[in-house]
Amino acid sequence: MTNLEHALLARKRAYAPYSKFLVGASIELKDGTHIYGANIENGSYGLSNCAERSALFSLLSQGYNKEDIISITIVGDTKNPISPCGACRQVMYELVPKNAKIYLSNLNGETKELTTSELLPYGFDLDEDSL
Repeated sequence: MTNLEHALLARKRAYAPYSKFLVGASIELKDGTHIYGANIENGSYGLSNCAERSALFSLLSQGYNKEDIISITIVGDTKNPISPCGACRQVMYELVPKNAKIYLSNLNGETKELTTSELLPYGFDLDEDSL
């Protein structure tokens, strides 16, 4: 399966009864494992969680670390490749290695490849003198 196919599978696990906007994320690890995340909504929108953060929090909870990541692929039903929210950009900036690939895609397969620094210039990170 391709990274996009993994992200599409993750998208099927989304719980979005309010917005109906399903998003999936798949993190590819060096050992070939894929960690999935989907957006999970709640009636109190502030308690919802995006697919990107769900995947990254799951990765850490399972005992992996950021050095295990090769790439993260995010997909949603958007006109252009999906654009992560600001919170997800900051979490990716801190928890995804600087050399990892970030693939933003839509259901038509249009994909944009970025790095964390391109996604969020001047983000906060413990590894840098930014705090």
